[in-house]
Amino acid sequence: METTSNQSHAEYSFEAALNSHRLDLKPLSLETLQINITKLCNQACLHCHVDSSPKRTEQMDERTVTRVVEILAQHDDIKKLDITGGAPELNPHFEFVVKEARKLGKHVMVRHNLTVQFDGNPQTGASMTHLPEFFAEQGVEVISSLPYYQEFYTDKQRGLGVFKKSIDGMRRLNDVGYGKPDSGLMFNLVYNPVGAFLPASQVGLEADYKRELKEKFDLVFNNLYTITNMPIHRFAESLKRRGGYEEYMEKLVNAFNPGAAEGVMCRSLISVGYDGRLFDCDFNQMLEMQVTTGVNGSTRQRTIFDFDASELMQRNILFDAHCYGCTAGAGSSCGGATA
Repeated sequence: METTSNQSHAEYSFEAALNSHRLDLKPLSLETLQINITKLCNQACLHCHVDSSPKRTEQMDERTVTRVVEILAQHDDIKKLDITGGAPELNPHFEFVVKEARKLGKHVMVRHNLTVQFDGNPQTGASMTHLPEFFAEQGVEVISSLPYYQEFYTDKQRGLGVFKKSIDGMRRLNDVGYGKPDSGLMFNLVYNPVGAFLPASQVGLEADYKRELKEKFDLVFNNLYTITNMPIHRFAESLKRRGGYEEYMEKLVNAFNPGAAEGVMCRSLISVGYDGRLFDCDFNQMLEMQVTTGVNGSTRQRTIFDFDASELMQRNILFDAHCYGCTAGAGSSCGGATA
């Protein structure tokens, strides 16, 4: 295991927590390649660890996207491609990488911002109304954030009018089969707490979401994933402005769960930045904690252009204080609770 001092305080040493429970979190597989293909988004949410907004310009270029496809073709053990952003659909090469990955038989997941269907590209004005049909045609798994099943709390976190657009976006996905029994089209929702607290039980929240969305809007979905707000970037800055950062960190530290730690996503995933650099996860990517492999004087930082699966499996995963966000309570990952 390895830690870095990007933003940690000594009292929040994640390494100390691992050592106290005799945990050595080595990589287990390279099952998922997660690519963050843009920081451009049609929204600027308060909890966003990417600091995405309509003003961001960072995009994965054609050369890097093509290399991603080459890696997928070369590695049968990489079963999943997880595409995120920003709003990933706003990258001009988004549909290309989806189609190529599906041709290779990979399971493709898209972190879809429901409102982008209506807002379109904030910089070019390009329409995104075709997305539900495109997703269904390609058979991708759609994962979308809906902070709560009530309008007030969703709009509080993501902006005025977001809830209504999200409900309309869900309806359009349902109309092409997403979330419906026997369709084979997976549609999952993500819950982030609207504030500085841990998510409630994933099982209980999923039941509440399904009941409320069905009764009030006749909408369906498959699974609900609970994800803890990470104490980095925009969310951390908001906490510090209100004087709540230390309290939130203490809450995460005190809720450390060794069972959740063993299931952290970085053990079976590699994250690729828009510029091709490799990271252990999307959170490390935003903190510039780049993957390094090798020993002693031969170490080097890795990119998609010198991808070496055997070396990546031998790497030391980089941990820091923010990792308490993934290991508190029932745990948190891009696929929800881990314990």
